[in-house]
Amino acid sequence: DLKEANQTLEQKVIDRTKKIESQNLEIRSSIQYASKIQSALLPQDEELNKLLPSYFILSKPKDIVSGDYYWVVHKYCKIIIAVADCTGHGVPGAFMRMLGVSFLNKVVNENGIAEPDRILNELRENVILSLKQKGERETSKDGMDMAICSIDLKNMQLRFAGANNPMIMIRKENNEYTIIEKRADVMPVGVYSRMSELTLHEI
Repeated sequence: DLKEANQTLEQKVIDRTKKIESQNLEIRSSIQYASKIQSALLPQDEELNKLLPSYFILSKPKDIVSGDYYWVVHKYCKIIIAVADCTGHGVPGAFMRMLGVSFLNKVVNENGIAEPDRILNELRENVILSLKQKGERETSKDGMDMAICSIDLKNMQLRFAGANNPMIMIRKENNEYTIIEKRADVMPVGVYSRMSELTLHEI
């Protein structure tokens, strides 16, 4: 009886292990497919090569899908670049990323807003509204940290605004390099206890 019970138990373990492996494979395949969709939303190399004569991108997400993203558009004779880090890792961060990209397209491409501080202020309103954030303890505190630059190559002007993410600029003059940091406002794109209008920096 004991031998038979052990064999039955071993078979149950084998069956459950196979079931878990099958479920893991299904989940992983689903997440990897979601990763392809996320990648398709990022600016493509051909587009970036046309807009920026010299650039590099360092993107090392922690998970297969993530809340870290960058966004570039050429509008109103300006190159507008956004870099964001959404709350949460993996799938929750990925959902926030989809919201962020969607809202950026809406604010800049549809509403015609090109100033970095105004873009961030509008994004914050959209995030708060869509996630029904009220600033109360039990409501969602999801959001994103973001830096936005608007580059006007014709007038050689750069405008920057940041929500928790600063801008580091390296300037070369007379073979000397200078590092300039423009600090971000200490608040996220989302609900916050001490919200105020975001600061615009001009160079």
